[in-house]
Amino acid sequence: MTDKSTQAAGSCCGPECCSDEPAVATLTRSSVREAATVGPAGEAIREEVRAKYGAAARRASEGKEASCGCGTTCCSEGEEWDPITSDLYHEGETQGIPAEALLASLGCGNPTALAALSRGETVLDLGSGGGIDVLLSAQRVGPTGKAYGLDMTDDMLKLARENQRKSGLTNVEFLRGEIENIPLPSETVDVIISNCVINLSADKARVIREAYRVLNPGGRFAVSDVVLRGDLPEPVRRSMGLWTGCVSGALHEDEYRRLLEAAGFTDISIEPTRVYGADDVKALLDSAGLTDQSLVDAVEGKIMSAFVRAVKQEG
Repeated sequence: MTDKSTQAAGSCCGPECCSDEPAVATLTRSSVREAATVGPAGEAIREEVRAKYGAAARRASEGKEASCGCGTTCCSEGEEWDPITSDLYHEGETQGIPAEALLASLGCGNPTALAALSRGETVLDLGSGGGIDVLLSAQRVGPTGKAYGLDMTDDMLKLARENQRKSGLTNVEFLRGEIENIPLPSETVDVIISNCVINLSADKARVIREAYRVLNPGGRFAVSDVVLRGDLPEPVRRSMGLWTGCVSGALHEDEYRRLLEAAGFTDISIEPTRVYGADDVKALLDSAGLTDQSLVDAVEGKIMSAFVRAVKQEG
């Protein structure tokens, strides 16, 4: 697959594609049904995600706030309110991390704190973006440990590798690939982390099976993600802007548990860190051009950021 040079409507990112009113791009009904399969619909979603986050990387590399990750578009620069990606890292814990890595932070939590990483461990970040969580992980596991970052977007990988160079950390490796097909041997890592990326995949069952495969026995799955607590209205489910904005593709918490159990994980827990109220939901829907108040009322309380934990049994 090749990177797109332009954005589709509804996933606008950067001044080159901003307009006064956001357009609403939709997935077809068949695309929604087929999104969990590897096929044209899944490929279209992957390309939209690649394009949007590639543009975010280019903005961050220019010293600008990426401002078009989960929950926002890039329009109305300086006026965005992103309830998902704001205030994720405490002051002091990002010392030594390049500014560009912080500018490209588009997650919904802080999985490095969630995972309780130890010296000497090997950690893999699924969808590592500009590299902030990989670099934080590398600091925590120390020189005897290792931190891998996996991303499918060339612009993000370029930014992440430059951020690694600036950080001076040597126990880091960024890999190009898709989280549905992790380019590592089985039983390679001790901890899987991810920051608001699994919801973007069109084949989440495969992502979770791949995570299980590459974990060592006793390894930990510790991710931040957007999770649902109820069914979303059809216009929200069909919005491509809200898929790339981390909402439409999110799993219901019961389905998340089922997929983890099916892969073989145990000790599963899903801990809400923020349940989105009416103002949050309105900001998310507005970012995709969905301004109907009835949709806000129907979605309020059904979307949350959460820590998702699980363990691969030993033996």
